[in-house]
Parts: sequence; structure tokens; C-alpha cells
Amino acid sequence: MKTKKILLAILGVGIITAGLVFAADHTDAPAVTGKSTDITDLYAFQGSNTNNMVFVVNTQGLLTPATTGTASFDNNTMIEVNIDNNGDNVEDLVVQCVFNNGVMYVYGPIKPTATGSKSIVEGASTISVGVTPYGQSAIVASKNNFMAFAGPRDDPFFFDLDQYKKILGGSATSFNNPGVDAFKGTNVMSIVLEMPKSLLGATNGKVNIWAEAKRKI
Repeated sequence: MKTKKILLAILGVGIITAGLVFAADHTDAPAVTGKSTDITDLYAFQGSNTNNMVFVVNTQGLLTPATTGTASFDNNTMIEVNIDNNGDNVEDLVVQCVFNNGVMYVYGPIKPTATGSKSIVEGASTISVGVTPYGQSAIVASKNNFMAFAGPRDDPFFFDLDQYKKILGGSATSFNNPGVDAFKGTNVMSIVLEMPKSLLGATNGKVNIWAEAKRKI
């Protein structure tokens, strides 16, 4: 899949890697909630192979079991992981995930032609993998120490939303132990990428990472 596309960013989530780190965004962006452009979480952590990094981008949160079966990745939406490896908060490398009829094509890490809100699909596909159907065993592709998965998964993010609202409203002062998982029983459409750290070009052992959903224009 080599067709070049210009895409416009409409949503971003940011983190800085330092051990296990993540950013979350659930239910607070009504314009994109439940849509293919809705990024709920971004995770980055060291793989079981300590030479690798794992990136997880979850999208389309709050899917019920009934709606998960018909959920899909949009052919016109690219999920892009941006990597700043010199601390200037500008992407030096991108990993681009593009979908076409039930297959995810991954490009990069590669230096982008353009930075910021617009992107072009860069280079040749590094790896591709079929999207795992709901309820079936995970389809994982592996090539040149790069692994990829795409498909529905249980939402791993834990948050006691009701208690949080009580704290904001002044009727409670702290969270409970244990709390109540507001997202229990809901699913996300998940992208999981594992790749060698050497591909990230970090100059001081750290990289800034953020994810964007970009629509084709």
C-alpha cells in the first residue's frame, strides 16, 4: 500500500516517556466520542525484551460488547505516533497506522516530510497485520523485530468517575479504596506496536511521544 495521502490532525494526546507513562481522555470530548478519531489512551513502556519499546494507542472508547462486534477502524483515519527525540517538542520521527479493508499498514519510524497538523504517508510499509475480529484470538504480525496488533480489547484504563464527580461537586474529599471502575465491561479499538529502541533515535535515553488521529482530506 504505497499511495501517498495528505491528512489533517483533529485530535492529539501527549505524554513524555519515563518508565510507564500514559495519557487518558474519556467522555470529555463530545465531538469525537465514539468516533474513529477518538483517542482514549496512549501508553508507552519497555517490552519484555528490554531492547524494545511498546506503544499502545486506544481509540473509540466506551464500546459495549454489543457494539464492539460492529466497530471498525476507519479507512480515512490515520493514527500517528509522533516521536521527539531531541527535546524540542517537534516530531523527529513518526509511526503511521493506516487502515484498508480490515488490514492495518504501519509506516516508520521515519522522518516526516511535514510536521504539525498535516501529514503525508511516509515511505514504504514496515509491517501489516489483519485487524483481529471481536471475540477471536489475537492476530499479531512480526517482522524484523517489529510486532503489530490491531483490534478490539477490554479498556484497561481504571478510573472511579462517579467518585471524581462527587469530589468536584464537594460531596466527597477523596477517592475510595477500592474504587469502582467506571469503564468496566467496555471496550476500545486498540493498536499495539513493539519495536527496537534503536529505531527511536533517542540522544539522551528519553523521547517525547504523542498520538494524533488524522483524517484524509
